[in-house]
Amino acid sequence: MDLQINLPQHQYQIAIENQGLKQVGSWAKTIWQSQKIAILTDETVDSFYGTTVEESLKAAGFAVCKLVVPVGEQSKSLSQAAACYDFLADNQMTRSDGILALGGGVIGDLAGFVAATYMRGIHFLQVPTTLLAQVDSSIGGKTGVNTSRAKNLVGAFWQPDGVLIDIATLLTLETRRVREGIAEIIKYAAIADEELWQLLSSFNGEADLLQNATEVILACLRIKKAVVEEDEFDNGQRLILNFGHTIGHAVENTSGYGVVTHGEGVAIGMVKISEVAEARGEMPAGTTEQLIQLIQKFNLPIKQEPWNQQALYEALTHDKKTRGGSIKIILLEKIGKAKIVTIPIETMQNYLEKRN
Repeated sequence: MDLQINLPQHQYQIAIENQGLKQVGSWAKTIWQSQKIAILTDETVDSFYGTTVEESLKAAGFAVCKLVVPVGEQSKSLSQAAACYDFLADNQMTRSDGILALGGGVIGDLAGFVAATYMRGIHFLQVPTTLLAQVDSSIGGKTGVNTSRAKNLVGAFWQPDGVLIDIATLLTLETRRVREGIAEIIKYAAIADEELWQLLSSFNGEADLLQNATEVILACLRIKKAVVEEDEFDNGQRLILNFGHTIGHAVENTSGYGVVTHGEGVAIGMVKISEVAEARGEMPAGTTEQLIQLIQKFNLPIKQEPWNQQALYEALTHDKKTRGGSIKIILLEKIGKAKIVTIPIETMQNYLEKRN
């Protein structure tokens, strides 16, 4: 089952296959000529799938090397990127060679950033193994690393040559990682797909969702495909994908990267900005309660304690959506439709007020 992303300077396919990792070599061969491939993965993913992917690539005629980095958000850093550059150089990787990102959002973002900047750009493939990466971060070309000041502060737009989604990898995810991806799925439903919202509302929990993973993933990917094709470089409509992220990224940063997962931060961010916007008459009454009910159904948090308003405000002033003295925030006109609102950066203090 495939979707194609069509951009002015680049086209690529997203393949969704059950047990697709066993055929990753033959899949890569339909996209790339024989060359060196550097697999970038983390310790956990490597223990499950590293050997399978490496052997499949070698069987397809690729020369393969593999770099395994520590698990977690801490690996999404400039220091880890520098280690990747050294690894690529030591293995004599050239501009005719490529990187294969095998893992979740951290690995995909790190690998994409390294691919965008090593020798001023080499090609790469995304093989996402988490629900969050499969529905969101592996598609669209956003790459980056974190700094002490802000999440994804340093990055580049660099599209992959292909994305292979193997839904069987979801069976090895720990529950917290499944829920992290569900937060992004709830975001997609809230901003653009009322039918997806109703589907999520009909599920009894995580197990139900995973049994319908292909349908849910496709629904999210169709939304992302549409907005990325309309706005590749995040200057307009693509910003709706950031619902919950402005406050969510600040929660991640101030908690210490990895303490609060990305999905947990997004869940908190969606509720927080909605409850204040609703109180200010900027969103329909009852919208926040609908969000809370669905978020709690999947055992995601709706608030963070302690709530340090000033620290959060300082963190989000570094957000990439800040332009000059203003910032663009995403609110809901209703469940299934989002709007972009530009406000003075100082007004974010109001959206961070502790209200419960």
